[in-house]
This record gives sequence, C-alpha cells and structure tokens, in this order.
Amino acid sequence: MRDIPLGFATRAIHFGHDPQSAQGALNPPVHMTSTFAFDTVEHGAEMFAGERQGYIYSRVGNPTLDVLERRLAALEGAEAGLATASGMGAITSLLWTLLSPGDELIADETLYGCTFAYLNHGLAKFGITVTHVDLTNPENLARAITPATRVVFFETPANPNMRLVDIAAVSAIAHGQGSHEQGVKVVVDNTYATPYLTRPITLGADFVVHSATKYLGGHGDLLAGMVLGPAEDLMQVRFFGLKDMTGAVMAPLTAMLVLRGLKTLEVRMERHCATALTLARALEAHPAVERVFYPGLESFPQYDLAKRQMARPGGIIAFELNGGLAAGKAMMDGLDLILRAVSLGDTESLIQHPASMTHSTYTPEERAEHGITDGLIRLSVGLETPDDLMDDLMRALDRVGPARQAA
Repeated sequence: MRDIPLGFATRAIHFGHDPQSAQGALNPPVHMTSTFAFDTVEHGAEMFAGERQGYIYSRVGNPTLDVLERRLAALEGAEAGLATASGMGAITSLLWTLLSPGDELIADETLYGCTFAYLNHGLAKFGITVTHVDLTNPENLARAITPATRVVFFETPANPNMRLVDIAAVSAIAHGQGSHEQGVKVVVDNTYATPYLTRPITLGADFVVHSATKYLGGHGDLLAGMVLGPAEDLMQVRFFGLKDMTGAVMAPLTAMLVLRGLKTLEVRMERHCATALTLARALEAHPAVERVFYPGLESFPQYDLAKRQMARPGGIIAFELNGGLAAGKAMMDGLDLILRAVSLGDTESLIQHPASMTHSTYTPEERAEHGITDGLIRLSVGLETPDDLMDDLMRALDRVGPARQAA
C-alpha cells in the first residue's frame, strides 16, 4: 500500500486496469461486441432496472470504454467519465441533458466554430437562449446571469485566439449567483490544455469536455470525445444525452487508441510546450510578425493568469503577420515541413487559417464581434525536431516579410 498519491504519468499508464483480471494481458482487452448475454431473464431485468451492475449493450457501456472513462476521470480529478464518438458528441450529449426549452446558456465570446454553430444554430432553435459574454472579465458573468441561466460554457485557452478564462473565479460566481435550485453548471472545454496542464474540476468547474481526437489520442488517427464530471449526473448523460439524443458512441478500438495515447500524454505535452515556447519567442522577434498570442510569452495579456492556472503554456500558437491575410496565406503556402491542415495536438505540426477553415461557421460580422480576425493564423506545434520546425517557419516568414534582423 502506498502512502503517497501516484503521479500523473503513472496513473495515465496503469489506472483502471489490472492485468491479472484479464489473463495477464498488459493492455486492456478490446471488447468487440455489440451486446452482452444474461445468465437468466431475471438477471437481464435487474440490469435494465438499474438494480444490478454490468453491461447490457455497447451503446450504453463497454468494458474497454469503461477503463478509458475511469482512467481519464482519475487524471482530471473527476468522479466519473463518459466516452463519446467525437468532441462534438461529448458537448451535445452533455448539453442536451442539462438544458430544456426556456433555459439560458451563457458562453464565452470565443468558441470553436462547430461549438458556436451548435449553440447558435442548433440549441437556439429549440427554445434555449444562448448569450455570449466576455468571460475574460468574470464580473461580466455576474452581471449577465439571470434566473433562467442553467449552464456557463467556455474554452480555456480558447480556440483559436488563445484567450484565457479564470476557471476558479467564473465557477465561484456561477455557483454563488445562480438562482435555480440545482445551481448553474460550469462546463469547461479542456481540449487545448489537457488534464496535464489544467484540471478545471479541481478549480471549481462541474464538467469537463474534450475532443479526445486532439492531444489525448495524440496521433491524428482517431475521432473521439470525453465528458468528465459527477457520477450521478454522468449517468443521466449516458442514458439520455448519449443513448437517446445523440447516439454518439465511441467504438472499442477507438477507446484502445485513446488509452494508448494517454500513456505518452505527459512526455508529449512537455515536448509540445517546450518547442511551442521557443517558436513563439522567435515569431515575436521576427519583423514580419505583427502579434503573437501565446500564454507563455510575457507580452501575452493574461500571462499572470496562465502562470497561475496552467502548469505549462500549451502547444498552440496564434499569430498575425504585418501584411494581414495575404501575407499569412503566402507564408502558409511557403511551408515545407509544417502541414496545412485543421485539427491539433498531433505528432505532426499543423497550421491553418481559422476564418476560412475551422471558424467559417461564423459570419464575418460574428468573427469580428468574437475576436477572430481575418488575418489570424493558428499553429499546432508537433513533435518534430525543434530546429527543423524553426528553419521551416523562419524560411517561410522571410519569403513574405523583411529579412530577419541580425542578432
């Protein structure tokens, strides 16, 4: 028996699986089955009535997914987890469960494009009010909460402009001012930070959602999502939001790949963050670059919050060039090693233009209102040799802007 808690990497590798319970198999078996047999009719009836634990049908539970759900919950500091087929499956399964017609959801001003579309073009069609508030100032939330408010939703860092939200401050306001008898729930999209850098539930949030497609999987070879939170609430999400409303069920093979990704999450995030900080500093010093948005730079407006809330500044950089969108397109087309592609958190470095790609669901007016400029570029820093990435990036910048100043 240990008297000290296990470290992050140890939990990511071992938690939730005992090889001796699976004939000594080092990795959790992949249970490729749609349904499960019952010993007796009474056995099946008890399970459907919730009087007996076990597996019924892989749409609501599978032993391979169960290991993943418990392991990520341990990493996030949550009571329970729920695996879904995608990040949007995680968000929609959760919010369909938490919200009803007549309710209000308050969201930050900057969100991933598909999340923005779901809230404003989806939920809003079903009698749910969606209100966007600048949550970088928590007092804005205090002024915005109404008796109808049920959920506060935000990303931190936000996709794509890297703005941060103070999780502890926003959670305290939401829980302290909510007038509903069940309180206002705080949902944080932790995709950018991962539990290695930030654990929102330990800071007061109620739920965490992830696109596990990104850093948790880490290799660009799967689509997956996760919801973490209170066990009782997630049981409702499992049997209503997931089972009945979305059907966004993760496959057992996908769960195996995410479990494999978690084993290297700590070492990958250390490399992502270290290389990103080096590249961000070089970008900030280059005369062709107008602005860099990266939590690890002292010039970042929320640098102090980043130091307080994040263990490391992350692997994503946003920046704008002096020549605006035209210069940005020319620079991106001039890259040889860094790939032009959406998504993030892969071993490969990926660069994209949010206004025409991931955030094209916003109208130009909405992008301007929500802080997503047409010239903004998002770089997901991969695991390549840092010198090679630096050379590729600087060569592309030199082609479209002034030559680098001599050191």
